[in-house]
Amino acid sequence: MSVFIGLLKNVLEEGFIYAILALGVYVSYTILDFPDLSVDGTFPLGACATAALIAAGVNPLLACLISFVCGALAGCLTGVLHVVLKIRALLCGILVMTALWSVNLVITGNKSVLPFYDMPTIFNGALASLLPENLYRYRVVIIGLLCALLVKLLLDLFFATKAGLLLRAVGDNAQLVTSLAKDEGSVKILGLAIANGCAALSGSVLAQQAESANISSGTGMVVLALASVIIGQTVFRRLKGLRATSAVLLGAVLYKACLSLAMQLGLPASFLKLLMAAILVAALMSDKLSLKRRASHAD
Repeated sequence: MSVFIGLLKNVLEEGFIYAILALGVYVSYTILDFPDLSVDGTFPLGACATAALIAAGVNPLLACLISFVCGALAGCLTGVLHVVLKIRALLCGILVMTALWSVNLVITGNKSVLPFYDMPTIFNGALASLLPENLYRYRVVIIGLLCALLVKLLLDLFFATKAGLLLRAVGDNAQLVTSLAKDEGSVKILGLAIANGCAALSGSVLAQQAESANISSGTGMVVLALASVIIGQTVFRRLKGLRATSAVLLGAVLYKACLSLAMQLGLPASFLKLLMAAILVAALMSDKLSLKRRASHAD
């Protein structure tokens, strides 16, 4: 029983943290229909910025906010390359991701790993101290859930505003945005800023959980996030009253559970990235089959 509880604790800890990343990719991939690979650079950007800030004595909550801003600025750069310089979306993400590798190295002082052990984090600070003694050992799960829910609720509130509705319209019908005398390009840049800000925030929270930042931590993050988004939308789509952002959050937890289960069954750690890609392929195929089934029922 203790093994199951430990496994569930690990799944929820990382699932909720990666859910923040998945919510960001939901904005770029699903809403904007923009294949943004810069996420693989902004995720470790948030982690590296947080490590450097906390090591310098900055408040961990403020470090989270600054990391979000750093990620948002990187997302703006991706948007500017696409909107202003007319570079293809996929190439824009690759360019920014590549550039951020050097930026992250500069932030960490040319170190591949920047630890900040025994420093204040959101998991051992004032918020964690408010928890009862019997819940303190689950503080990463609880605080991770609170962070994911906060991002989800803020996104839901934003999508209900005029700017949020325009953002959703860009992916569905860009001509409608133009007909409303609104600049489609600026809306795209805003969406990419939000998406990459969430990615950097996720990296920030994960770094504070591990008490270290690794510049290679972004490898495969876009695959993880896409799989979480697609799994969430495919598995939880039929639940009435469930918002898309809630489905993405649950999808991230389910995806992490699949990875953890495979590792428990004896899959070597060297096959983890291969498994991540395989789960994404399975999710894509399942999503296509689900859409075909719905189309056939409509006919």
